[in-house]
Amino acid sequence: MAHYVENANLAAAFATCEEAPDALLFFDKRDGSWQGRTRGDIAEMVGRMAAALDSLGVKPGDRVCIASENRTEWAAADLAIMALGAIAVPAYTTNTEDDHRYILEHSGSVAAFVSGGQIAERVLLAASHCPAVKNLIVMDADFQPHSQSRIKVHYLEKLLAEHPVLADLPDRIAAQDSDDTCCFIYTSGTGGRPKGVMLTHRSIQANIKAAVELLEEGHACEKARFLSLLPLSHSYEHTAGLHLPVQIGAEVWYCEGSEHIASNLVEVQPTLMTAVPRLYEVLHDRITRGVRAKGGLSEKLFNAAARIGAAKVQGQPVSLMDRLLDPLLDRLVRKKVRSRLGGKLKYFVSGGAALNPEIGFFFLGLGVDILQGYGQTEASPLISANRPGHIRIETVGPKVGGVEVKLSEEGELLARGDLLMKGYWKDERTTAATIRDGWLHTGDVAVIHEDGFIEITGRIKDIIVNSGGDNIAPGRVEAILAIEPEIEQVMVDGDKRPWLAAIIVPAEDVRALPEAEQKKIVGEAVERANSRLSQIEKVRRFVLADPPFSTENGQMTPTLKVKRHVVGELYAKQLDSLYKKSRNDAAAMGQAWPAPPRPDEWGLSSR
Repeated sequence: MAHYVENANLAAAFATCEEAPDALLFFDKRDGSWQGRTRGDIAEMVGRMAAALDSLGVKPGDRVCIASENRTEWAAADLAIMALGAIAVPAYTTNTEDDHRYILEHSGSVAAFVSGGQIAERVLLAASHCPAVKNLIVMDADFQPHSQSRIKVHYLEKLLAEHPVLADLPDRIAAQDSDDTCCFIYTSGTGGRPKGVMLTHRSIQANIKAAVELLEEGHACEKARFLSLLPLSHSYEHTAGLHLPVQIGAEVWYCEGSEHIASNLVEVQPTLMTAVPRLYEVLHDRITRGVRAKGGLSEKLFNAAARIGAAKVQGQPVSLMDRLLDPLLDRLVRKKVRSRLGGKLKYFVSGGAALNPEIGFFFLGLGVDILQGYGQTEASPLISANRPGHIRIETVGPKVGGVEVKLSEEGELLARGDLLMKGYWKDERTTAATIRDGWLHTGDVAVIHEDGFIEITGRIKDIIVNSGGDNIAPGRVEAILAIEPEIEQVMVDGDKRPWLAAIIVPAEDVRALPEAEQKKIVGEAVERANSRLSQIEKVRRFVLADPPFSTENGQMTPTLKVKRHVVGELYAKQLDSLYKKSRNDAAAMGQAWPAPPRPDEWGLSSR
């Protein structure tokens, strides 16, 4: 049974670990083998971490940053911070030094947990400019700072050895209110700077309760095993990949990285995995590429299994021959596909961005269930999801328990319930504009069907959401590109795409040159601009625009803003060709598309 505790704060809910101290909880791969730690071990670690933070002067309400790859220590740090009544501030490992500095300054963090290596060095450099930050706690014992700083560097292993569990920690946990803020999850703002979303114990617990109810419909809570890939700094993974499994007595295995996903699936044999559409795109490409390489009868049988399965899922007519062939395909094809995903997977859960229905039907047709959901960081984040046994993959399912939804007169999806954030940190104006009369204005245009299933049809906000679920403010990227003297105008594209492309108007003197020379000069300018952008904001390819955007040709408004929909439609074919060319180039080199992503290229952040 799930360990959900009604209206409890998250640290109190974690304390149920004491009910089964010998049960394994978190797993990391160390020295080539998986090593698990029991719930009792983690409770001890959390208690000692809390004592160490207390000795460093961390008080209730203080903010403490966490910047690390997914690992046991990340999860324990989050729980320890909350146990003291302090506020966790997760940060992405892909953040630049400037990004870290902004988050540390804006949140007013007094300390930071870091893993090591470049991440620790970047945070240390950023923290040196932030007077409130006093202490850096490093998880990797071999980290040696290259820069001098007033920040005091501590090593986690030593702190754990020096500090026993606080005797009064249970009382400190019990004293916390469910409406207290427990974490700031930073998400992109329209101006490009992140907004600190204040989530409470109650808001996250509301999500966990709804998720438990949903998963129990598919009998997926018992003996659950999660493979954690999404960054824990993402609200989706923070709730569904950390606090949910802790409360249902599940195991969490931390993926070695995106480049190891295929092998980790086989090794771990997860029953559940939360991910963004990018994962399914890559898995789809790897599977189909392997099938094409094998060719012959194997390829024909695979294609038949995918085709017949997808038709059945969509309720389309299936011929007598296909019906007779289908049981054989289940043994010869679908069983092998499920085996490549570990063999015990009950559900993939997709969220963070829109899943291409074709990708969804592909997996459903092969017997792999994907529950597509919808949410926002401001909603902790789950608002709706497809149900086990009733999947309409082209929708984001009906609302989950405890949530009310409706449409505004403009067709914008609104939501309310205990799941909503307290507000944006230090931004009352944006909070008031986002939550009005108790309703979260999502910025997404939707249709609510008669059966309650929600279909997202567009976006009101001018924010790009790539296929990895990242929120990217195009204005910031465009501003940095336009600073380059060789670039006169620019519009960035990448909604539902794996990376950003741009439509660029070269400077007048550059436009006078031959096209090949224009591309070379503009390409060099783009590379310079990219050096000042985070990984997910980098522009990978571009189209040269002709003529320039203007009010005369209808590509700009009277206030000289680019009409994105007009320019996007005008250059749609060229943009599509950029992504198609990348796919074909990758295939020619025998690579997955996008050509196999490095860990820092998965772009899993903020929404």
